Amino acid sequence: MNRLGFAALIVLATVAAFAVAGPVLWTIPPEATDAIHGLAGPSSVHPLGTDELGRDMLSRLLHGSRVTLLVGLAAMLAAIVIGVLVGAVAGFKGGWIDGALMRFTDAMLAVPAFFFILVVITVLGTGVGTLILVIGALSWMPVARVVYGETLRWKTAEFVVAAESLGVAGPRLLLRHILPQAIPSLIVSATLGVAFAILTESALSYLGLGVQPPLPSWGNMLQRAQLYVFTAPALAIYPGLAITIVVLAFNFLGDGLRDALDPRRRR
Repeated sequence: MNRLGFAALIVLATVAAFAVAGPVLWTIPPEATDAIHGLAGPSSVHPLGTDELGRDMLSRLLHGSRVTLLVGLAAMLAAIVIGVLVGAVAGFKGGWIDGALMRFTDAMLAVPAFFFILVVITVLGTGVGTLILVIGALSWMPVARVVYGETLRWKTAEFVVAAESLGVAGPRLLLRHILPQAIPSLIVSATLGVAFAILTESALSYLGLGVQPPLPSWGNMLQRAQLYVFTAPALAIYPGLAITIVVLAFNFLGDGLRDALDPRRRR
């Protein structure tokens, strides 16, 4: 892995550590209000200040990181499961199954994903669980194309043909001999999928269709901060900077993993 990818891994590990241990060590509840000290600057009691309702910004950032990362990782896992299933079956079976599944994948890619997500969220309602399912169910197509290509590439390899000649059943052949070859590509796709899911959750929460208050997320923190962007810009800077750093880190990690796992890209 290159230096930038390794630095991104360190940043993400640090963010994950803060998400797990931060709310345990910093015990101020994120929903606790103190109207008298609203929009207060940094102090020993509130190191990052307070928002318009007097809620501790550090506490809300730490608890919001849990929600944002949970949505990103869980939505990525849902997309991986659907994408692997569609791509592997299409590539391995071939014929009309291949044509039907991959044309459906192409049709889904042609749909503007974010606007489709907006429609589905409006119909089904908001909530963390709904966000995870909707983002995962509408972001599996790149994974399916990656797995489809890898399946076509490896199903004619000599070791796969040899296993097939020995009588290995189709499902076992796919699970034990073909799909493991796609793991490097899946890892890279997964890192990029997390970044997409985090951005999507943040955008939906900013529009008021994602995670709902009083549960904090970096997206809905930005929603309230827009009202005080000139009087208290720190309210927008903190969550905005957190989103930017995490998304960039996942993208750089994906690039680093791609270079490390693909020998043709090594210099």
